Amino acid sequence: PVMTTLNPFHLAIPVSDLEQTCAFYERILGCVRGRESETWVDLDFMGHQVVLHRVADQPVTEGDTRPVDGEQVPVPHFGVVLDWEAFAALSERLVAKGVDFLISPTTRFEGRAGEQRTCFLRDPSGNHLEFKTFKDPSMLFATDRQPYE
Repeated sequence: PVMTTLNPFHLAIPVSDLEQTCAFYERILGCVRGRESETWVDLDFMGHQVVLHRVADQPVTEGDTRPVDGEQVPVPHFGVVLDWEAFAALSERLVAKGVDFLISPTTRFEGRAGEQRTCFLRDPSGNHLEFKTFKDPSMLFATDRQPYE
């Protein structure tokens, strides 16, 4: 069943340069800074709590990828499912700011259950982010498999 009320998630991620990475989330993605210390910063990540933790010698790597509907998707990654209009506005803002996409805004599973718009980018510390929206929000957890009885 699709959840109708969601609770904010909390995610802590490693960053190599706290100020540079925080600036990316604030200036490029529009996140708002919350509590902070010399080694971490809380961000309001579209209603969720993402904490940037500075770590020593955090490598920026390309990471691994897995095929999804003809694209090579970076793993691991995290992100937010937005409504259609919010995704369009965010995509336009990212393009206007000259963001270097890993996967530019595109349609996935077109004409099938779970049709969605998605894009991938990487923050300055190498964390992969995905933003997506569903043509039909009730398809968030759509599957062709039969549920276990």
